[in-house]
Amino acid sequence: MATIHFTEQTLATPEQFVASLTDFGPGRRELFPNSADEFLEVHSQSDGHADVTEGSGGIWERLTYDWTDPHRVVMTTTDSNIWGGASGHTYTFTPQPDGSTQLDVVVVREGKNLKGRLTGVLLGGPGKGVLAKALKNTIKAVEARNQLTRA
Repeated sequence: MATIHFTEQTLATPEQFVASLTDFGPGRRELFPNSADEFLEVHSQSDGHADVTEGSGGIWERLTYDWTDPHRVVMTTTDSNIWGGASGHTYTFTPQPDGSTQLDVVVVREGKNLKGRLTGVLLGGPGKGVLAKALKNTIKAVEARNQLTRA
């Protein structure tokens, strides 16, 4: 099982980032490259919760989203072609005195088959840089969506 932790800063407020993270409409891939529109299916959605299948590149997962805490989004994997067990994502948002937001992201990847176990090993080691770059690109896209610019 791979547990990957990232800490980044964003100009987006927690509310802006949560709104982007929980926007399951067309164009989601512009913010989250691993969520291709053609694989996106919203099974149900209510205040603070959603049940969504998403993925790309032959990997998909069904996630239960919970954003009832305005400073945290928990995405729990309920089904996947390669992930099982404790797999999921947690985004935690901490407002900073300068108006920015500290973003803490924890990704847990527990493979349920050989492909999942191998992919988990890669993501926990040499592939961590790929995930870090994807997160930085997501932050830039969320900031651009909200017309936030760095000085």
